[in-house]
Amino acid sequence: MDLNTSELIDTQSKPDTRGVTITKVGIKDINFPLKIAQKNGGSQSVQALSTMGVELQSDQKGTHMSRFVEILNEWELRDITGDHIEFFLEDIKKHLQAKSAYIDIKFKYFIEKIAPISKIKSLFDVDCSFEASFNNDNYNFVLGVIIPVTTLCPCSKSISKYGAHNQRGLIKVKVSYPKDFHIWIEDLVSDIEKFGSAPIYSLLKREDEKYVTERAYENPKFVEDIIRDVTLYFRNISQINWFEIECENFESIHNHSAYAYHKEIIN
Repeated sequence: MDLNTSELIDTQSKPDTRGVTITKVGIKDINFPLKIAQKNGGSQSVQALSTMGVELQSDQKGTHMSRFVEILNEWELRDITGDHIEFFLEDIKKHLQAKSAYIDIKFKYFIEKIAPISKIKSLFDVDCSFEASFNNDNYNFVLGVIIPVTTLCPCSKSISKYGAHNQRGLIKVKVSYPKDFHIWIEDLVSDIEKFGSAPIYSLLKREDEKYVTERAYENPKFVEDIIRDVTLYFRNISQINWFEIECENFESIHNHSAYAYHKEIIN
C-alpha cells in the first residue's frame, strides 16, 4: 500500500481555543540506557528512569510525544554529568518549540568502596537523581543521592550497661548549585556517609566487621545529629544555592522509624 506522508494529519499542531496553558506535559517513567561521566575520567552505563515534559501554550492542542524519545536516543551514548542536562533541556525546548522544559532522571550508580581493614574492594550501589528545569532563560539543576549508613542510638548507649541498639539509616540529600560549579557523586557520597555512626559496605571480612561495629559504638548519632552535621557541611560550600536533607532510621527496637527533615535556601 502506498503511503504519502504529506497527507497525514498532524493533529497535535492544530490550534486550541480554550485558553488554557498546561504547566507540564510529556512522558513519564520511560526506561533508557545512560552513560554517567565518572570522576576518574571514565563513564558508567546505567539504566535510567526518566520523566520529562514541556509547558504547552494555550493555543497549542498537544505536544509531540515521540520527539522526547528521539532526543533520548540522541543522548544515550554521550557521557553526561549534571552539567550537561542544561543542553539536554535546550534540545527539548528547541524540538518541542516550548518556552520551558523539565526532566527528572533516576538511576543507580555504583561506587567502588574499600573495606577499612582488609582493604578488599567491592561495588556499592547508590540511588541518584538529576532534576532540572529550564524556564525561558532560567536554568535550575538539583543533584539527589540516597546514602545508607549505620546509626547507633546515643540514648541507648547512655542508659545500658553494655551494648546499644543500632540500625540502618538513610540520608537523603538534594542540592542545587549553579552551572559553573560541579559536585561529583563519588565525593558527595563519601562526604555525607561520614555523618552517620559508621559507613555501610557491600563486602566486609571479620576484621572489617569488628572495626565498623566498634566505630559505630564510639560514634552514636540521633537523626537530629545527622541533620545538623550535614547542614553545617552544606553551609560551608559557598556555591550552593539550596539544599534539602531527610534522615530516616529504621529502628531496630521499635515498629516505626525515627525521622528528621531540613531545607535551607542559601543564595
